[in-house]
Amino acid sequence: MLGQTWPATGRWPAPRAGIRDAARCLLRSDLESPRTGRDFTRGTLADWQLCRLAEDATVVVSELVTNAVRHGMRGVLHAAHARPIQLMLLKHDHRLVTVVTDAGDELVASPAPALNDFLENGRGLHVIDAISTTWGWARLAGGGKAVWAAFDTPA
Repeated sequence: MLGQTWPATGRWPAPRAGIRDAARCLLRSDLESPRTGRDFTRGTLADWQLCRLAEDATVVVSELVTNAVRHGMRGVLHAAHARPIQLMLLKHDHRLVTVVTDAGDELVASPAPALNDFLENGRGLHVIDAISTTWGWARLAGGGKAVWAAFDTPA
């Protein structure tokens, strides 16, 4: 991963056209949320006739939600009830954007090169970078952050 360029802090994906469809799912900060997010994503993409993106998008959503559950709520008192994790899917004319928000203000760190190829965790951002067109994150005006990944949609 030498020479890897990670997204700049605070940048949002630039849509190529207006949003055509949007879907939102509120998630609890628990171990069932990644599965709930995957199911929601698969169902939504089937409704939008974007099944060709479902496999990659569900992997990315799973990683984003897992990171929000593990790291995004750290140090946030009562955030799970007051401000749940949100999963949003935005369909543009030529792009699908997956967004996961959480109440945490912890920065999204660029992943360090793997020191041990046999570790079972710590590769989520590498996976997201490998299978999405682009990704990034931004602080939210009311606190917390949004981490997003975008996919070019088939013509």
